[in-house]
Amino acid sequence: MRQQQGTISKGVDWSICWILIALSTIGMLAIFAATYREGDPMLASWVGFKTDYSKQFYFFLFSILLGFVILLADSKFFPATANLGYAIGILFLLLVFPFHSRIKGTESIIRIGAFNFQPAEFVKIFVALALAKYLSLPDIDFRRTGSQLRAAALVLFPAILCIGQSETGLALVYTSFFLVMYREGLPASIPVIAILGVILVVASILLPPNLLAILLTAGALIALYLLRRTIKRHRGVLTSIILIWFVAVGIQRFAVPFLFKNVLQKHQVERIYDLFGKDNPYRQVTDSVAPAVSSKKKETGTSYNVRQSKIAIGSGRFLGKGLLSATQTRYDFVPEQRTDFIFCTVGEGFGFVGSLILLGLYLLLLFRIVTIAERQRSTFSRAYAYGVMAVLFFHIAVNIGMTIGLMPVIGIPLPFISYGGTSLMTFSILLFILMRLDADRQMVLR
Repeated sequence: MRQQQGTISKGVDWSICWILIALSTIGMLAIFAATYREGDPMLASWVGFKTDYSKQFYFFLFSILLGFVILLADSKFFPATANLGYAIGILFLLLVFPFHSRIKGTESIIRIGAFNFQPAEFVKIFVALALAKYLSLPDIDFRRTGSQLRAAALVLFPAILCIGQSETGLALVYTSFFLVMYREGLPASIPVIAILGVILVVASILLPPNLLAILLTAGALIALYLLRRTIKRHRGVLTSIILIWFVAVGIQRFAVPFLFKNVLQKHQVERIYDLFGKDNPYRQVTDSVAPAVSSKKKETGTSYNVRQSKIAIGSGRFLGKGLLSATQTRYDFVPEQRTDFIFCTVGEGFGFVGSLILLGLYLLLLFRIVTIAERQRSTFSRAYAYGVMAVLFFHIAVNIGMTIGLMPVIGIPLPFISYGGTSLMTFSILLFILMRLDADRQMVLR
């Protein structure tokens, strides 16, 4: 049902809003559990805008207020301003280079008075809208390579700017938008190739270079033997096998070393090798450094962070230790327990049951977004909904995966749970725009 101007439509799916509020409440409690110090006045610390949890509380209130403003907007506003928003987002990313503040190894934050603003987080909104706008254009045939490349460039350009700001983690988030393209007609072969590329990179880490090259060559020879009859009829198959072998060996021999030496930062390479329990061959340790010093450096690295994270989650057991009774997270054994490793606070304080409830809320949210996406008449609304789902899924899977040692530590927040005003407002705006578009789902927006 179409809304009347200036009123909130009855067609709004309020279940999304209630899940958002539930997740944000859990997040504020987790931040409170991790940062509250005995003796601080309870009420004053919540309303004084001096503690992290009080700041998160005010960011939450502002996000809800902003959300209701979005619900009052005309749905046509979002496709009409999508390209302008994308241009403004890119401008924000470019302004980071001359005006950034270096905070904890990242150069992607602009400090405005007492506030830190991270454009790379906020620009995800503009990219989701711009990609949806592009995919909904009536003259776009997404089966053509040119259309696919333009969509990929739309997504990858801000990702490249993020890499230049030492934000490789957030840059990877933008790759989740390829899921939207797959839903809208991207050939299945491209995601398969991407997965095989990841497998090849992992194999390059786990296996000695010469052994992997031999295995790739052996695989190519086996393929030639098995397809020998097909090759006689179609000479292009032979060319394809040779080309695949050449690309695979090239990636293993040249692309992966270049990636680890020149693209990723040293601590990011360290985290990847820590994930697989391998020594980092690119670590530069001089001969004059004592082995004990090198060992100590490794002990206090990301392997230490993940180990403490596992201990914290495991110590919560079934029902948890209680909101303010956790030890690992309250006494700073786990680094960044209010941001990147906030899931540890939930696991230790609320145990397996609390963690299961949190994951259940996330699954319910993702399932609801997909349901909303599939009932849209407009390609714009459907593509945008899948963009929101893809971004949320990437953040949830990677953040929780890195706290339990299944993913490398790349430093991205857990949606609605991790401390951070920019992150909380970004995810809230994404969902409220989705609610606004869904309220007018009978309209065809372009």
